[in-house]
Amino acid sequence: MALSIRITALASAFLAVTTVTALAQDKYPNKPVRLIVAFPPGGSTDIIARLVGQRLSERLGQQVIIDNRGGAGGTIGTELAARANPDGYTLTMGTTSTHVIAPAAYPKLTYDPIKDFAPITLVASTPYLLVLNPGVKASSLKEFVALVKSQPGKLNYASAGTGSTTHLAMEMLKSTAGLDIVHVPYNGNGPAGAAVLGGQVQALFGSMPAVLPQAKSGKLRPIAVGTAKRSSALPDVPTVAESGYPGFEVSLWLGFFAPRGTPIEIINRLHSELARIALSPEMKEQFERNGAEPATNASSLDLQRLVRAEIDKYSKVIKAANIKLD
Repeated sequence: MALSIRITALASAFLAVTTVTALAQDKYPNKPVRLIVAFPPGGSTDIIARLVGQRLSERLGQQVIIDNRGGAGGTIGTELAARANPDGYTLTMGTTSTHVIAPAAYPKLTYDPIKDFAPITLVASTPYLLVLNPGVKASSLKEFVALVKSQPGKLNYASAGTGSTTHLAMEMLKSTAGLDIVHVPYNGNGPAGAAVLGGQVQALFGSMPAVLPQAKSGKLRPIAVGTAKRSSALPDVPTVAESGYPGFEVSLWLGFFAPRGTPIEIINRLHSELARIALSPEMKEQFERNGAEPATNASSLDLQRLVRAEIDKYSKVIKAANIKLD
């Protein structure tokens, strides 16, 4: 009899906890949501995060606060997100850099992009745009390659940091075209773009949203895009592939992740809201204005599969370029 009473009491307690948990999740969110951006303001990740974050705030009825935590190729902010409380109130904008390149380039990486995160969905992808300082005497990729080859080791290119996608995009081009050009890493796309604008370096294979305004205004000279097809944002700029290097393709994807252990009900809610946002006509227009394209996943597991496949792909590039980061 006593055992029966004890079991009944335990069952009642479990039901009460489950009910409270369910009610708490039903009320999600009931306070502001922090969105960690692992790069400084002004870069592609920051631009897309702010566009989507504003819409997500409207749909959730709570403020989405952008928290820029740049440094170490995006690994500092991403580790912070991985260690956050898995309650749905801390999210991160993961990218090819933070969830694909970092695991291959950092032997001592303190987070695992698969085991430490609950994937939600992609929201956008962006081409890489090769831009030059207007003072560089080259108006096409062919002319730029010839110029670099005529002065081996004398010209410089900027990146958003060692091991970043902007670094690897140029390393892929260096390997493909046989270039000897010096890498100068910066802390994010914004500083890298400023360095090209100021003439401290000659080139940048930057993510489109970060360099598009300067390319359109003539402050930077766009000579090639890294995707398989031309960008609608700059339809007159040829691809690297059609400029003499068939098969060349590199782009950046951006998606939302939560810390591992975040309740599936919250993940599903965020997946639904973010997919609607990314595919809305208003967001598509804003993305295109910034040189990005909407992208979503049918399920959060699809994003996890993408991460695994991309890690395999970029690991080969990193190994070939002999990139090792501490």
